[in-house]
Amino acid sequence: MAHGSLQYWPHKRAQKRMPRMRSGPQIKDLSLGSLVAYKAGMTHIGVIGDNEGATKNIEMARACTVLELPKMECYGMRLYKLHQSTKYKESKHEIYSKAAAQKAGIKKTKNDETSVPTTKQKLTEFSDVSALVVAYPDGTATGQSHPMRFEVRVGGKSIEEKFDFITGKLGKEIKVAEVFKPGEYIDLISISKGKGWQGPIKRFGVKRNFHKSTNKIRHGGPLGAFSPGKVYYTIPRSGQMGFNYRTEHNKKILKIGTSADAQQVNPKAGFKNYGLVSNDYLVVDGSIPGTAKRLVRIRKSIRDRNSAGIKEPKVTYISR
Repeated sequence: MAHGSLQYWPHKRAQKRMPRMRSGPQIKDLSLGSLVAYKAGMTHIGVIGDNEGATKNIEMARACTVLELPKMECYGMRLYKLHQSTKYKESKHEIYSKAAAQKAGIKKTKNDETSVPTTKQKLTEFSDVSALVVAYPDGTATGQSHPMRFEVRVGGKSIEEKFDFITGKLGKEIKVAEVFKPGEYIDLISISKGKGWQGPIKRFGVKRNFHKSTNKIRHGGPLGAFSPGKVYYTIPRSGQMGFNYRTEHNKKILKIGTSADAQQVNPKAGFKNYGLVSNDYLVVDGSIPGTAKRLVRIRKSIRDRNSAGIKEPKVTYISR
């Protein structure tokens, strides 16, 4: 993105460590729509080209990012009801798996799994249902131990199918291989690297002033017209730079690995500022916003680039 772009505004720090997800794709198959992972670091990988261009059947070296997935399980579901007076959905009913909810850090539960049969009879009153998932980072190299709870959209043709799908997942562990496939295009939502308070030259890329024009060189110059007497938001000023929500679209999964073969991606000394990967992991083509140990949300592609089919890449080697 270019410095000073008004595509992202305002330039302020992200409010939470969990990246927000304001929209999601329409998934036809019964599947979870997103998961979370931690950024371990970058390396390069050898892949056989599978497109129809000049690189077909030619081995290429691609820069890639390794993501470690913590242990995750479904601890509940949330049903939504559409109000007649407004077009917005409001949370109306929640169901928790009692053991999983207590493990996730929820002491007072509104309902438990004993209310599932009763709720299923009233599904016509609701418009949508989503899954509630918790991630346990204590098994990763991040050094964190607090459970991370988040909501996941579920694909399906009807609310009855979604309800039965989530009911079967209550209290069970979620594996990345159940949601994503090698060669699939995904969206990655993360928080960019924070750079603190910066001036207008670094923050927006404005030109330095001539040394004889003013007493300062690295400043933005005039703040606008004399009238009206206000400073518009388009004027480059000093302020917070980085640590913003960013979404990368259509990133290709090159490899999905398990904890048993984690040594295939681990460098001998571990990833810089992270350590050794010991859980299930993803190898994604290209770079991802943020630093090591940054929480990343992995979402199904919202632009439907997988409609032409998913081809599993042929990986020849992984640099360690």
